[in-house]
Amino acid sequence: MEGLVIKSTGSWYLVQTQAKELFKCKIKGRFKTQGINSTNPLAVGDNVSFIVLKEEEVGLIKTIHPRRNYLIRKATKLSSRSHIIAANIDYAILVISLSFPRTSSGFIDRFLVTAEAYHIPSILVFNKIDLNTPELQLQMDEWMEIYQKIGYACFALSAQTGKGIEPFKKMIQNKTNLFSGHSGVGKSAIVNTIQPGLRLKTADVSVSTEKGTHTTTFAEMHHIDIGGYIIDTPGIKGFGLIDFVPSEVPSYFIEFGNISQNCKFNNCSHTHEPNCAVIDAVNSGSIAQSRYNNYLAIIKDDYFSENPY
Repeated sequence: MEGLVIKSTGSWYLVQTQAKELFKCKIKGRFKTQGINSTNPLAVGDNVSFIVLKEEEVGLIKTIHPRRNYLIRKATKLSSRSHIIAANIDYAILVISLSFPRTSSGFIDRFLVTAEAYHIPSILVFNKIDLNTPELQLQMDEWMEIYQKIGYACFALSAQTGKGIEPFKKMIQNKTNLFSGHSGVGKSAIVNTIQPGLRLKTADVSVSTEKGTHTTTFAEMHHIDIGGYIIDTPGIKGFGLIDFVPSEVPSYFIEFGNISQNCKFNNCSHTHEPNCAVIDAVNSGSIAQSRYNNYLAIIKDDYFSENPY
């Protein structure tokens, strides 16, 4: 039988067939030794073939079909390995909060770099606009202008009041959409607004720490009435780089593209070289200073000193 992995708990997988039948499945041990350098050989969004073990009343996944794409992050405890967040994604959606918990521009750019590396279009969603002070509203407007200018779709909305939700719904209908972001930014609340019947767990943000608590334990895919799927994922504290080399990073900052062709040196790192067109563009304001600062932080990441090639 063939089906779609719609939930992963690490050792068990919930697989849905085209006939909407659900099967609790496990995997054959050999998947763990097939050169997939990740903590999870299977992920939500994977298409698989499986057989049903009648005596155990469970399915046994035998084949993973080729992935169109996937999004990964560094495993939380095993820094040399990756964790596949989800596979076969149309949009990688980062939910952002500027109040609390606060999402930094550095986190945003690490997410975007990772999505670019795996050829997944990204959408930035600024949630909790009902909590914006005049200062936060100004910051949000500035950030949205920066990211829209370079080609990223941005939405400002409030899951609490419903303001701004309709244009966002039109964007994601009939697509497979992965929702990511820090715990407490409102991923599950937005999903509940889009599909009220799901009733995903939500939790308040701690006033003392200004951080959210995990309400989503495992990645799970949900069909939505407007068409397509939403993949709700556990909150991510950090977005560590994995499987990168420093020379690749500039190509994932999309506004560097055409400009970098005017650099004096073909292998320009855009950090110190003379006649660097990217640095000139930063100085003239054509490239946002915040984006360039985050680029410098990324290429100085400890990951690259530990994995130079």
